[in-house]
Amino acid sequence: MLDKSIQEIHEALKNKMIKPIDLVEEAFDRIEKNKELNAYITLNKEEAIKRAKELENKEVGNNLLFGLPIAVKDNIITKNLKTTCASHILENFIPIYNATVIEKINDNDMIIIGKTNMDEFAMGSSSRTSYFGAPKNPWNKEKISGGSSGGSATTIAAKDVLFALGTDTGGSIRQPASYTGIVGMKPTYGRVSRYGLVAFASSLDQIGPMTRNVYENALLLNIITGADEKDLTSADKESEDFTRLIGKDIKGMKIALPNYFMSDIVTKEIRTEVEKAKKILEENGATVDYIDMKYLDKVVILYQIISMGEASSNLARFDGIRYGYSIENPKNIEDLYLETRKNGFGKEVKRRIMVGSYLLSGENAKIYYNKALSIRDDIKKEFDKVFKNYDLIIGPTTTTTAYDLTDSMDDPSKSFMDDVLVIPVNMAGLPGLSLPIGFGKNHMPIGLHIIGNSFDESTIYQLASFLEKQVNLDLDPRKDDKNV
Repeated sequence: MLDKSIQEIHEALKNKMIKPIDLVEEAFDRIEKNKELNAYITLNKEEAIKRAKELENKEVGNNLLFGLPIAVKDNIITKNLKTTCASHILENFIPIYNATVIEKINDNDMIIIGKTNMDEFAMGSSSRTSYFGAPKNPWNKEKISGGSSGGSATTIAAKDVLFALGTDTGGSIRQPASYTGIVGMKPTYGRVSRYGLVAFASSLDQIGPMTRNVYENALLLNIITGADEKDLTSADKESEDFTRLIGKDIKGMKIALPNYFMSDIVTKEIRTEVEKAKKILEENGATVDYIDMKYLDKVVILYQIISMGEASSNLARFDGIRYGYSIENPKNIEDLYLETRKNGFGKEVKRRIMVGSYLLSGENAKIYYNKALSIRDDIKKEFDKVFKNYDLIIGPTTTTTAYDLTDSMDDPSKSFMDDVLVIPVNMAGLPGLSLPIGFGKNHMPIGLHIIGNSFDESTIYQLASFLEKQVNLDLDPRKDDKNV
């Protein structure tokens, strides 16, 4: 049943042909079949079945999301359900409250199926920093699924469930979406409450939807947005229907394609697919112009300074006293802190904490962090300038297709360079979406990155849905018996 369209599933539920429990059991059957993919850290089987049975007595109504299973990235707080952030330090942490997005999911009668694998504390671009081992790409199990929302991307691409939540600090929804051939949206900063999201870099983090197609992505975004008094960075915006422009014509739309996004840092096979998409848009009445933009080649360095500085501050709370892993029989309080953090955090997390602490210490805060924030403002102004003349910006989501799980992790800068094309969106606080547009060598997915102006997710969905229909890819890795 989970292979059918959301409308077909909804009608079957409404007409009592199936029950929510049927969908839940089917999802768990698929997850079990695909367990080699390592998409999940914790399953919510007992509670999901209980919730599904409770919903049998409730009217389905017009809610297309009613009774549907959803996976949640494991850095989003879930009451009474283990939340580990893929780290040893939180390996057995069970929260006592829900994140705001989880409350919204529950209010809309969706069923949480489990917590997905990820890079430890969302720090990485391949999900290989997970304490629980890396998730695998359903298109080729020898390849990464991307990161840090790799588990959420894997479970959608493998067709376990229709919906998943990810988080995006520097491309962590869009990059794995591109690698696995799904749709991933990072909303405008403030569009979705961050209350209950375990913070990596507070000025960059954003929760967003990961789905198999554009329409379902917009549906999920509909229910998770809104101002939240528990999150002072959430935007006071009226609710809107993000599906309203889906299916609309794109004639007359003006689109920018930055030259940097099509430079030699991107492989030829990916540039070719973006050129094909550009041609489709132009043939259907849109204007696509190559443009120059300042600062795009500097964003990785700026992102490193800001994200690692904020990470060192945010992760100071994990001290072995209040919750999480703690060593036994410490000699003194200093030994408790030192040994707990040394043994509890993984190598990449410790590296970022150390660098971030240096960046924020004494005069360094002015020299590095404050300067980076200043240039970040200039980046936002550069995007504002482009959006005075253009409706959207497009480009490739990634510089390559998914690479091997066995590729070396010794180069600490590689994880940042993997996200070089998606980081600018986080720096500017803008919305961005990755849409599958083709395949590269060995039939690995390629994504198109669509960037919109602040709080203009609907126009992104308009263009994405148009291209999705025109390209009409077969995005089922199960049809290749080498895969799932």
